[in-house]
This record gives sequence, structure tokens and C-alpha cells, in this order.
Amino acid sequence: MKINAAIQLLPLKTNEDRYSVVDKAIDLINKSGLNYKVCPFETVVEGEPDAVYKLIQQIQIEILKNGCDELILNIKIHAANRDLTFQEKLEKY
Repeated sequence: MKINAAIQLLPLKTNEDRYSVVDKAIDLINKSGLNYKVCPFETVVEGEPDAVYKLIQQIQIEILKNGCDELILNIKIHAANRDLTFQEKLEKY
């Protein structure tokens, strides 16, 4: 059963440019192999629940370990008793 998750990273305490911290998170998302779409305020991923939750945890751990002392991760999850896909949500557009 695939779910969708919207992931918004807000770096709070970092010596780096905030966008470069966000770029690191997007790189982790890209390397995860999950289907994803980068949007202006968040990145949306699609995948099996375990893989999505593992990715969210990995983003938190890796970003805190590599250049950011404090962050906020805003997460929105859409789940159902069936696969949820980007295509289904966007097909009429």
C-alpha cells in the first residue's frame, strides 16, 4: 500500500545557507529511490510506508549530523486502504 508524504524542512540553527541544507535533504530523497516531486514549499514522496518513514528519520538524523544544529520537519501523510499515487491526484490537471 503506497502512501504520500509531504516533507517540509525548516533549518533553524545552521552556519550554512538554509537552501543548501534543504538541498542536502532533497539529495537524500533522490537517493532513496522513492517517487518524489520538489515543490516550492515542500517535497512530496510516494512509497511504501516503511520506506517513507525510514526516509523521514534519515533526513532528520543526517541533517542534524551534517551542518544543522536545530530543525523543524513538518510532515503530512495521506494513507488509504489502497495505493495512493501522484498520477491519480493530478491526472485531471
